[in-house]
Amino acid sequence: MDQLSFAQENRERIHAVESSFGPMGKPLFQPGRVLIGEGRLMKQSRRRPQPKVFFLFNDVLVYGSIILNGRWHKNQQIIPLEDIQLEDLEDGVTMRNQWLIRTPRKSFYVAAASYEEKRAWMEHMEECKSRLLQSSGHRPGSTFAVTWIPNRASAICMRCSDKFTVTQRRHHCRKCGFVVCGACSKKRAVIGHIHPTKRLRVCGMCHLSLTRTETEAQDMTRLRGDSTGKTGSDEEEVEGSSEEEEAEDQMEDHNPSRWVDSPMDSWSPYVSIKPEHLRPPTLATQT
Repeated sequence: MDQLSFAQENRERIHAVESSFGPMGKPLFQPGRVLIGEGRLMKQSRRRPQPKVFFLFNDVLVYGSIILNGRWHKNQQIIPLEDIQLEDLEDGVTMRNQWLIRTPRKSFYVAAASYEEKRAWMEHMEECKSRLLQSSGHRPGSTFAVTWIPNRASAICMRCSDKFTVTQRRHHCRKCGFVVCGACSKKRAVIGHIHPTKRLRVCGMCHLSLTRTETEAQDMTRLRGDSTGKTGSDEEEVEGSSEEEEAEDQMEDHNPSRWVDSPMDSWSPYVSIKPEHLRPPTLATQT
């Protein structure tokens, strides 16, 4: 009866998470998926830290923007736990109790309201990832996206040293994460672990490196006698960007009142919904 009761409660919790993202959110319920915990974290964005709602499942991490006083969420992001790598960090100037979440497509800093919440998040995420890798037999990934340097970290282009102004806007190289000007980031290139086909904004230095690697790969393909498709020029491709970051900028610029910007100390704490059958076995104490 306990298992049946938990299964029903778990289904209701997952459907509640789905509903909070509205019609634009992706379905989250599937057999075997369990909601482990939920709470709010500060996520470092390119402009400033932003409050986000996070939901930890036994196989994925889901997060999104907080709107309408926290009752609804937008910009749903889903990260397979098998793809993540966590790195513990010391307290920073703007964010305490922080750590780094690396994934192949995006890497970012997050911070909890307390050290205890930080440890709970990290331990539960690592435990779920370990169980997934053990059950699947997969090896953890080794290629991750770089973290973007925040806009305010540099008043000048980190490639040509030109000063940023109202008309000289900041951009980010998707390969190195540097803050660069438009002139230094005109090039586009495919970065396979971020997007397999889309050509993304990169600085000139990274473009040279990526082009050299791409040319070498094409040469090897021709030597093997394989046929290749036509590759479009940089001018033919649409600029790739982070949809999440662009949406944050639009919300912050056009309707800041929709953001939840309360002190972290006043937030409700991380809630663990971890069922007993998912807890690791208790080690016996030797006497």
